[in-house]
Amino acid sequence: MQNNPQSIIAIVPAAGIGSRMGADKPKQYLQLGQQSILAHTLDVLLSHDDIAHVIVALHPQDKHFNALPQAKHPKLSQVMGGGERADSVLAALDYALSIHPQAWALVHDAARPCLRHEDINKLIGSITQYPQGAILAAPVRDTMKRSDVNGLIISTVDRALLWHALTPQFFPIKTLHDNLSNALAANVLITDEASAMEWAGVMPGLVSGRADNIKVTHPDDLHLAALFMAQT
Repeated sequence: MQNNPQSIIAIVPAAGIGSRMGADKPKQYLQLGQQSILAHTLDVLLSHDDIAHVIVALHPQDKHFNALPQAKHPKLSQVMGGGERADSVLAALDYALSIHPQAWALVHDAARPCLRHEDINKLIGSITQYPQGAILAAPVRDTMKRSDVNGLIISTVDRALLWHALTPQFFPIKTLHDNLSNALAANVLITDEASAMEWAGVMPGLVSGRADNIKVTHPDDLHLAALFMAQT
């Protein structure tokens, strides 16, 4: 692809326990078709020609990852994750800096197995328009409501210019590492990589992504993900 950065390293924070699924194992290891959610996610990243390396941040007591065939892939490395997503991403960025400090990081949720190469291509290709970095996102389609603490509607929010943040999120490794590290040190609430960049005064770009790039969070999401993947 034209206008690609010199090297791209995918980062997958996979240290979460996924308690909302109510399962006996972390949600990324739940079965989705013939293999686990995480296995599907890794297959998409490992098979992309522009991704040079994939770093997975794991829980210190992870007992499932090494059983995956993808764990032995020559493009894949493991690091120990942290208590929060941002801690896991930072641990992976530390390792990425040690092997390729000039690369770009493509950070993707472990539980988004329906990602397509076409969306990765769009995000990578946006580097000309957004040299500061960008994220996949989807425009808000539904009417948005703001509530009070009792669940009563206070107002209707104008959905124009509102977006759902998706992943991957795509930034220069050194810049993302420094901004994320500084934000965590300042006790800033970081919910995704873009929020760390925003805190540092960077305005990331928005790249419209496919609506089927869902995050498996609740049990019903598994069925929906299976339907989307059956259409590939």
